[in-house]
Amino acid sequence: MKLRCFTSLVATMVMASTAGAAEIYNNDGNILNIFGSIIGGHYFSREHTKNGDNSFLRYGFSGKTYVNDKIVGFGMWEHEISLKNIEGINVNNSGKVLLGYAGIKFGDFGSIDYGRNYGVLYDVGSWTDVIPGFGGDILFIDNFLSNRSSNVVTYRNKNLFGFVNGLDFALQYQGKNDVNKETGRTLKTANGEGYGVSASYALDNGLAASAAYVNSKRIAEQIVLDNNGGNNDNAEAFSFGVKYAGKGMYVAATYGETYNMTPFGSFCDNITPENIYGFVNKAKNVELVAQYQFDFGLRPSVSYLHSKANDLESGYSNFLKKCITVGTSYVFNKNICTTIDYRIDLLNKNSFTDASNINPDDIIALGVAYVF
Repeated sequence: MKLRCFTSLVATMVMASTAGAAEIYNNDGNILNIFGSIIGGHYFSREHTKNGDNSFLRYGFSGKTYVNDKIVGFGMWEHEISLKNIEGINVNNSGKVLLGYAGIKFGDFGSIDYGRNYGVLYDVGSWTDVIPGFGGDILFIDNFLSNRSSNVVTYRNKNLFGFVNGLDFALQYQGKNDVNKETGRTLKTANGEGYGVSASYALDNGLAASAAYVNSKRIAEQIVLDNNGGNNDNAEAFSFGVKYAGKGMYVAATYGETYNMTPFGSFCDNITPENIYGFVNKAKNVELVAQYQFDFGLRPSVSYLHSKANDLESGYSNFLKKCITVGTSYVFNKNICTTIDYRIDLLNKNSFTDASNINPDDIIALGVAYVF
């Protein structure tokens, strides 16, 4: 998965979305905001695919229109462009759309939106996706309803219709996304119809707990990857999380299991007989993170994560990921910050890592972020 230097740090600083946005239009109940960040990032590793420039521009728009005091229309669009490409008309540097959805909020009855949005499994996973230089290493993008996903309808309700403060829940449906060269969707990122649900409860003292469950149909080409010929049409997952945020501290832990959902190996055209790839029958995922925010801007952090594949039909039972990350960020003000992170990979190269194209190696991430 692509290293995403500073993405989480920017969110920590000013919530690089609507919360940290600059208002550029406000008239007759119509509001338009712009937000973004310029990231100068570099990472160092002996692994050539994760070594070098990782600078990018991320920006977007968010808007609201007030129909009345209860009904509000809203929309959001977020885009990212890499800054490491050369200039030239033949260079494909159009970037990628991260989010894009529109919806309506009906007061205490909640909101409903459609488009490209976060899957509800990420409602739990986002609690540990806060390390400045890394994050999101277990819940993959465009992997059913794990992370950012397309063709989703999401209903969200805060404070249980206004009756219970801190009790939120969400319901989600995803339409089928077939393999499509025009959209860039591959066998790894395709999905059948699916649904998900999440809930969280936060206390006034900073403690909170959350849970999520998703279940999706797999397309036929994904099912036939199973060594037993494919006897399970569905991919599903559940996760639980707890966190504490207060007095400068942030501590969070998540645990989850996926079934026929977590991808591994190299999904490419030049597969050799020695390679293995597909979706593991069962994966157990653990993430732990602790941070402390000093008054003068320093925010050290430490985290641990592992994803272990169990009961694979091929006979493998190995860690897909296992690492410790230590680092720190320094926030000069609401617009500028720096960070350094060191990820210590705890995996050892063996026949499984070679066959599944896993390259264990330590990585150092450095850089600076300007938020506007």
